[in-house]
Amino acid sequence: MQDIKIDEYDYDLPEDRVAQYPLPERDTSKLLFYDGKAVSSDIFRNIGNYLPPGSHLVFNNTRVISARLLFRKESGALIEILCLEPLFPHSYELSLSSRGPVEWKCIIGNLKKWKGGVLAMQFSAGGKSDSLAAERICSEGEAWRVRFSWGNPHLSFSEVIEASGRIPLPPYINREDENEDRFRYQTVYSEIKGSVAAPTAGLHFTDRLLGSLHKRGISRSNITLHIGAGTFQPVRTPYISGHTMHRERFSVTAGTIEKLLENHGRTVAVGTTPVRTLESLYWLGVKALEGRLTESSESTVSQWEPYGEGREIPVSESLNALKNHITNLGIRELEASTSIIIVPGYRFRMIEGIITNFHQPRSTLLLLVSAWTGNDWKKIYRHALDKDFRFLSYGDSSLLLKSIKKH
Repeated sequence: MQDIKIDEYDYDLPEDRVAQYPLPERDTSKLLFYDGKAVSSDIFRNIGNYLPPGSHLVFNNTRVISARLLFRKESGALIEILCLEPLFPHSYELSLSSRGPVEWKCIIGNLKKWKGGVLAMQFSAGGKSDSLAAERICSEGEAWRVRFSWGNPHLSFSEVIEASGRIPLPPYINREDENEDRFRYQTVYSEIKGSVAAPTAGLHFTDRLLGSLHKRGISRSNITLHIGAGTFQPVRTPYISGHTMHRERFSVTAGTIEKLLENHGRTVAVGTTPVRTLESLYWLGVKALEGRLTESSESTVSQWEPYGEGREIPVSESLNALKNHITNLGIRELEASTSIIIVPGYRFRMIEGIITNFHQPRSTLLLLVSAWTGNDWKKIYRHALDKDFRFLSYGDSSLLLKSIKKH
């Protein structure tokens, strides 16, 4: 698997096929349906006609934060700071609710113009003006540790960046963010703040559509995975073995694990982030079953870890072991991280289908789709290109099943 050539997962994506704006109505986007053999088209609001009866949808309820901060130096140089993940306090909840200085891992644009010192930006919150200061502390791999502080002790960091920051649109959207993006680059069910990118498969859902799916007997549950900028990182090495997969934190409640057990064999992931999370849960459960997941050990799945496993563990055993682990720790929610990479040859344990947008050439997301559909990914993407589907974050969607016919 590590000898997979990234050149084999390339295709021509014309620039004008990359959606720069969302459609006025979320659920009027196009829907490509793949039943394991054939490909057809419809509109997204009809997705209930294609989901197998009794399906269980798993959503990522993360919420995008205004993580893009623009500071103007006295010289006129513009310094862009993109907040990736909290370092102090370490948890998203504590950091975003903090009313004192916080430190985040950040990507800095125009770094050469920031030799040192403190950057400052004026902003207004609650009708009062304030100042946000940024101080570069040290390097964190290819990123930087930055300390943020502000004057008003009654404001949380979340409130500060909502007032001073901008929505971090993907790099392939060639325009500045607009007011509409604060609403449209969020799913209608977004809840837990922390992402710098939206779980875009969910952007097509409306409250009305969710209600109609519920009436059809389609159940749902949530995971939370905060999406980092690494999701846009291209594969630059000729073989996938040379690519370092980004790490993302996620959390899952004991109640969700119960629902996954009850609905195993009917689970459809709404996006690639639930796929990564669900498959990582399986491997964490295997660790718990084998005594390798303890109170003192870090709950994490490394990039190639699943590919070295020998004995096959049933999903029910794995999830029950993970549920018991959570119970023994006396916690309601499991917090973990994953660097799992899903490439052709991976055997899926947790899902029966994927709802997902159309991804960039030569990307790990396209490799994940290929792992699910096999070489049919080429047929799927050719159909989307021939039928004028819109691509990437604000583009159209697909429902990819395995040998299940439309009912």
